[in-house]
Amino acid sequence: MPLVTTGELVTQAAAERSAVAAFNVITLEHVEAVVAGAESAGSPVVLQVSENAVKFRYGRLLPLARAAVTAAERADVPVALHLDHVQSDDLLRQAPAAGFSSVMYDAARLPYLDNLAATKAAADWAHAQGLWIEAELGRLGGKNGEPPLDAHAPGARTDPAEAHAFVADSGVDALAVAIGSAHAMTTRTAALDHTLLKRLSAALDVPLVLHGSSGVPDGELTEAVVGGIAKVNVGTALNLAMTTAIREFLAAHPDAVDSRTYLSVGREAMARAVARIITLLTGTP
Repeated sequence: MPLVTTGELVTQAAAERSAVAAFNVITLEHVEAVVAGAESAGSPVVLQVSENAVKFRYGRLLPLARAAVTAAERADVPVALHLDHVQSDDLLRQAPAAGFSSVMYDAARLPYLDNLAATKAAADWAHAQGLWIEAELGRLGGKNGEPPLDAHAPGARTDPAEAHAFVADSGVDALAVAIGSAHAMTTRTAALDHTLLKRLSAALDVPLVLHGSSGVPDGELTEAVVGGIAKVNVGTALNLAMTTAIREFLAAHPDAVDSRTYLSVGREAMARAVARIITLLTGTP
């Protein structure tokens, strides 16, 4: 079916007090697994390509983007395409022509006023191109090899009053909030601050996004959705599923050399992970 927009999926999820799952993809196998998992769950999904994934692909956005668009157009469920954690203005400007309906502009590493200025400029440009834009306030850590931040460290968590002003002054369409999760966690031990989430939900009139969801236990995720999270980003969980499955296959088949044999096993493991997470978030059986 035709590509849908991230904005419409997230807006609908927010209205239903549900959440749409957004999965970061790196390879064609990731793309195919996310679509297959979403079809198995019978729910919409967002395919996300991060700036780091673009760097891995020799700095070229279009090869993976074209694959994602093609897979989305042939899917049996609605699929949107989102450009994630963009810091490069040059990459931002490639988004519309590559098929993306949305972008997460990441200036959260900057001091507040610099983050606001950069994000507002990005939002003004994005809206002129018809793009839905997400930003981040607070810091999760775990990106680009940095360690996860102490969730109690000053400035690590998102302040509701500051978030209200940031959204109003920047004009963004959604906000990723720091409430205790961290990027690139390989253990599901994050404890979310649900009291803070309720305050953020009450203070903001835009959908809230949870990054670093791979490290969040099931119960914490479902409670976060009830508390107002409308978009849940997942990346590391897919890589864990893929890598674990491939390691087990190669250990059992040490003479295997045809990459299709182990990549298919990894792809199937990711598809199962996708279906499980979507089912968890949507509450479908």
